[in-house]
This record gives sequence, C-alpha cells and structure tokens, in this order.
Amino acid sequence: MDHFQASTASSTPPVRTGPRDPGDAWVEGGHGRFWGRFGAAGVLAYDPQKGVLLQHRAVWSHNGGTWGLPGGALHEGEEPVTGALREAYEEAAVPAGKVEVLFTSLLDLGYWSYTTVVVLVKQPFDPVISDPESLELRWVPLPEVTGLELHPGFGTAWPGLRARLES
Repeated sequence: MDHFQASTASSTPPVRTGPRDPGDAWVEGGHGRFWGRFGAAGVLAYDPQKGVLLQHRAVWSHNGGTWGLPGGALHEGEEPVTGALREAYEEAAVPAGKVEVLFTSLLDLGYWSYTTVVVLVKQPFDPVISDPESLELRWVPLPEVTGLELHPGFGTAWPGLRARLES
C-alpha cells in the first residue's frame, strides 16, 4: 500500500511518500484517458439489508466529487478480482473474508479494461475511509443510487449491474 502525507487542501492530491507501483499511470487511446497501466478494478459490495457501498470520490481525483466504487489500478500480473479486493480493502476496509464474489463485469476497450467485482456481504461490516481518495463511504439502497451524481463509468454500468443483482 502506498504511504501518504496528508494534504492541507482538499482539492489537491496527497503527497506520496512511498514507492509507486508501475501500474499507477495513465493510458490514452481512442476512447480517452484512463488510470491504470494494467487496467483497473473495483468492488461493488452488496448487502441486501443496506444496499451497495459507494465511495464519494475526492475532489482532486479523476471525476472527483462523483460517487463510484472503491477500486483502482491493477498491479502488473494481478488478477482483477484480487486487485479489486485489495483496492477495496485499502480504500474502504472491505474485508475479503466477509464477502463472496457473485459475478464480475468487464469493460474492455482494447488498450484498457475495468473489471467490476460484485460481492455479496456475508457478514456485516462498517466501511472505513482509510486513504485520502474518499470524501465519504455510504451504504446506498438500490433505488437511491441514481439520485447521486455518479462517476460516468459507474453511471453507465449501473443499470446492468442492478438488473443482475435483482435477478
């Protein structure tokens, strides 16, 4: 996990003090610019009693101020499920041992991909903001998700993900 020094301004990224992973880089192509040299992945944690766990993204981040999933860049050679669970633990304290993978959904643009790992919460847990990438973490009932300003990628994927969750 990277080490961070707190920033005094919420609109600027934290100063990194630890080593950076080679996957932490932008890639560009015909569909735009995306974070994660080896792709990216995130966790959509679903608790039937509470809804889905969403992250309010820090203002300084790409598409900052929107709501999305805890996740991020994959490490070189890292499987998407492993990377998504690692990132969700680092950013929101999602405990891999208390969730079960239900399904994955892949967006593959050729030069970049994003894997959404949908997990069922088997034992309730309280998410914890554990790095500066989150303004807030919140359990959101399924019908209320679209009432939030969603990250564009998550907003596009949400109807299909919700339909699979409710089937």
